[in-house]
Amino acid sequence: MLELLLLTICAVICGAESWNDIELFGKSKIGYLRTFLPFKNGTPSDDTLRRLFRAIAPSQFQSLFIEWVNSWLNPVVTDTSTTLSTSTSNAPNANKVIAIDGKTSRCSHDGEQSALHLVSAFATEARIVLGQMKTREKSNEITAIPELLKWLDVGGAMVTIDAMGCQKAITQKIVEQKGDYFIALKGNQKSLYEDVKLHFEQPSDTARANMQETETVEKGHGRIEVRRCRLSKDIEWLKQRHSGWSKLECIVAIDSERHLGKTVSHETRYFIGSRGNMTAAESLAAIRSHWGIENQLHWTLDMSFGEDKSRIRRGNAPANMAIIRHVALNMIRLAQIERVSIRMMRKFAGWDNSMLTNILAQNF
Repeated sequence: MLELLLLTICAVICGAESWNDIELFGKSKIGYLRTFLPFKNGTPSDDTLRRLFRAIAPSQFQSLFIEWVNSWLNPVVTDTSTTLSTSTSNAPNANKVIAIDGKTSRCSHDGEQSALHLVSAFATEARIVLGQMKTREKSNEITAIPELLKWLDVGGAMVTIDAMGCQKAITQKIVEQKGDYFIALKGNQKSLYEDVKLHFEQPSDTARANMQETETVEKGHGRIEVRRCRLSKDIEWLKQRHSGWSKLECIVAIDSERHLGKTVSHETRYFIGSRGNMTAAESLAAIRSHWGIENQLHWTLDMSFGEDKSRIRRGNAPANMAIIRHVALNMIRLAQIERVSIRMMRKFAGWDNSMLTNILAQNF
């Protein structure tokens, strides 16, 4: 088992995307692999790898992944002032964000087996995958998120989730674990959404006077993006009308304005939050960092690891290989050289055994 897992992790780090890729990597790198483990019987065939990963229970593999992350993340993150394991809101972790979001592997469907949908937790500043939970489809995120939260230490952190996770049970779970939250608000909570929207569109004189505002302007790639954040803590009326939302302390409206040539687009998004001592600028930064899970995790897995095109699709193999990719990505991120992309780091590791050893040495 150890030999099979070592082979697979090394192969995926170096660019392997299929069982055949992993088999060929093993044959070409047997001398290197034997510096770690004996591989007395050589390296396995693609069929052996296929059978193994179809048979492993993803829930058990996931629990081992999270234990592995916890075994080395806390010291690494503490050294860089990004600890994710504290349990009080006054700790250094108080301004750190854990983004939770789902992703579907489009080509992982097989006959009656639907495509894999994985809900992942991502430390946006450390850019590390903290854990994942397999679901049947996107609608199951509602039940998957509380299960994933059980595995995570979110004490002192800000948990951000899109509108699918806007559920009372989820806010309760986060608060029970001594975390805070910003959760997007849309039509799935229609009454709450309409009241929050009306509050920002037609605020009372008192609410307007107490509302905090901030604005950022970014230029690049031929466009200008203006973001205005309005933060309101004058929400006792809202808590009375909508009880059951744990520790609801503030609501936020973010107005986005994008200028692309002569075209200007506008969008307003609304959020509920639990940390009452945040400023508008801090709230905007926390909410914006949520999109790191899209850019630095989902996009990277698709563009650098080919996850969306992967045809590993039977049994438990898609979920287990998704975890292997998370392992590889975490390792590469810790060893990443400035201005060298994840894709190039994978090539570098495949070309140069010393680089592969350096990546492995980050965590073992």
